[in-house]
Amino acid sequence: MTSDALDDHHRRPTQTDGSGRLGLMRRIAPALGLFLLAPLVAEYLLGNIPPAEIAGALFLAPMYGGGALLIREVARRTGRGWPSLLVLGAAYGLLEAGLLDQSLFNPSFEGYDFQSVAHIPALGISAHSVLSFVGGHMIWSICVPIAIMETLVPGRSDTPWLGRFGLAVTSVVFVLGSTVLWYGLADEEGFQASAPQVAATAAVIAALVGGAFAIGGRPRPALDRRAPNPWLVGAAGFVATGAFFARPESWWGVVMGIGLLAAMAVVLARWSRRAGWGATHRFAVAGGAMLTYAWGGFVLLSLEGNASTVNLIGQVILVLGAITLLLAAARTARCTVPAR
Repeated sequence: MTSDALDDHHRRPTQTDGSGRLGLMRRIAPALGLFLLAPLVAEYLLGNIPPAEIAGALFLAPMYGGGALLIREVARRTGRGWPSLLVLGAAYGLLEAGLLDQSLFNPSFEGYDFQSVAHIPALGISAHSVLSFVGGHMIWSICVPIAIMETLVPGRSDTPWLGRFGLAVTSVVFVLGSTVLWYGLADEEGFQASAPQVAATAAVIAALVGGAFAIGGRPRPALDRRAPNPWLVGAAGFVATGAFFARPESWWGVVMGIGLLAAMAVVLARWSRRAGWGATHRFAVAGGAMLTYAWGGFVLLSLEGNASTVNLIGQVILVLGAITLLLAAARTARCTVPAR
């Protein structure tokens, strides 16, 4: 079985029913969990959509959850690991922001100006918005939910969760959900990106998908050093993602964001090749990133004028739910046998 340096294969045995096969609900539980967790983290924990509109998560799940689940299933079925998942997450971010809601090109998307900061006139985009949307979706819409759910099922963390039928159904749900969102926003916003913008975006997405499968197929040599303490890894994830989230809206903020992403990629790539790196460390990175949205959601609610009493109480409930989920995942990660 192929893997990358961020994956280990020393897991606890997966529990089965008396016939030696997983029961239906236990088999699909992690897939359903990811399907629902992705939109909750991406939009509601972030505070971009206020808690009073939590029912909307069911309408966003086909796109967010379907996308995260498809990316995870395809990567695991082809033996790819976290480098590929990150690149596929970036492709998803560009798909959503560039082709589906088209917020990258719309000068007044949902009444907000996403174009004036670090504007690139020749492309009709803001470099700041590109980094925020694509990087944000890559980290929080795709990779954080996948990492959390995989931590909760250590015996199945690097194996497919869906059969062929389930994969086909998820694909249809994702396409339908994405189409409904695109059609609804196009009608509501009265905006459509130009043909060159659509073509260029599609080409970059195709290049990212191709790149995702060109990497991560072979294990990298281990380093003769011990992996850092998971608390240090989690703190690094929290600080780096917090700085990325709070960086200034300017060209300096663009440079800062690219530097943060590049630095964390290098650091994590090296740490993951050290002896003892395992599920607890991978969870620590995701947990640190998730906690950034736990405080960032209150900031965004305030900035968008949605900090009503109902929404603040709802946000507290969301944060408490996120912390409870993280505690459950941390307990499971500590019980997972580390790589040797």
